[in-house]
Amino acid sequence: MTAVRFQVAGVLAAFALCTAMSGPVLAQKKYDSGASDTEIKIGNIMPYSGPAYAAIGKAEEAYFNKINAEGGIGGRKIKFISYDDGYSPPKTVEQARKLVESDGVLLIFGSLGTSTNGAIRKYMNEKKVPQLFVASGASKWNDPKQYPWTMGWQPSYASEARIYAKYIMKEKPDGKIGVLYQNDDFGKDYLKGLKDGLGPKASMIVLEDGYDTSEPAIDEHVVKLKASGADIFVSITTPKFAAQAIKKAAEIGWHPVHIISNVSASVGGVLEPAGLEISQGILSASYTKDASDPQWNADDGMKKFYNFLAKYDPKANKLDAGVVFGYAAAQTMVKVLQMCGDDLTRDNVMKQAASLKDFQPDTLLPGIKINTAADDFAPIEQLQMMRFKGKKWELFGDVISSELDH
Repeated sequence: MTAVRFQVAGVLAAFALCTAMSGPVLAQKKYDSGASDTEIKIGNIMPYSGPAYAAIGKAEEAYFNKINAEGGIGGRKIKFISYDDGYSPPKTVEQARKLVESDGVLLIFGSLGTSTNGAIRKYMNEKKVPQLFVASGASKWNDPKQYPWTMGWQPSYASEARIYAKYIMKEKPDGKIGVLYQNDDFGKDYLKGLKDGLGPKASMIVLEDGYDTSEPAIDEHVVKLKASGADIFVSITTPKFAAQAIKKAAEIGWHPVHIISNVSASVGGVLEPAGLEISQGILSASYTKDASDPQWNADDGMKKFYNFLAKYDPKANKLDAGVVFGYAAAQTMVKVLQMCGDDLTRDNVMKQAASLKDFQPDTLLPGIKINTAADDFAPIEQLQMMRFKGKKWELFGDVISSELDH
């Protein structure tokens, strides 16, 4: 009997020991390259010596500095390693390899450009390293089946175009649409989105006319679009050509409903050079708050943004849309890392990035929320229409979803 008691006691003691040990085992921290108890390494590639988009990378770095000053993420400090690629795809490939193979980053975040990110997408997916929140509106970043390690952030060009289609069908259902589009992936993405959005009413397009970026001017295209009888002008153009189109339309006395892409909605870069007086009434759409607009001065999110700039990025131009963009993208990245907890593996980073629910960064317009799913890598699919009046854009109507109604 005594021997039996000893055996039972031994089994119970062993069970208690196993149970006591299982707690820490279950709560074990998991790390991949680039993560530890003290640090999270994030890579980034930005055209600091190329086009003027450097403000995005600098704002992101400043935001991570803010998070580090506040104690980091779960006590871990972010080490943000950002390299210049001069907007050259071969250089992007070189910098991505350096970040992954030499610096050993956990992920690459917020790198800018369609062609540049396209050049590294296959490599990132073969290496199974997250290529998160790509700074480009190309639709191809939402392809979780073929490229499960690559995810965009901003609304896609096609999403934006679908919203213009919804607006046109509601406000001018009997209109005739003339489309001027840049004859490259950017322009074709928008054009496809517009046609998808119009659906059975795609026949409203009476002329679609492509131009090449090598053309010095697009005057002939605008004349041709007016001659088509179009009373709605959808200008899928980059800034230089958007300004030219505004000027030429005014010059030939063509006054259609004029919609320009968000990438060309800069007051200083497009509308002022074209002429503010002839830009009145032009339409576009946005998803971020305009830091130059006093209507946001009392907004809680923008107060946080202005305080952030004053403390962590005082040299930044608060009127630069890139600063607003970089802040919101970095805030989304931090949210994902917080959701990861102590499981800072690349698998879990992608799992959490694809599990965002109604997340609202401070600088997004009210009602615009970030939602992702394992089969849908498009974080932002809503925009709000805006009309140019006086010297600024005025938002109107409700926030519109880019989801197809048909």
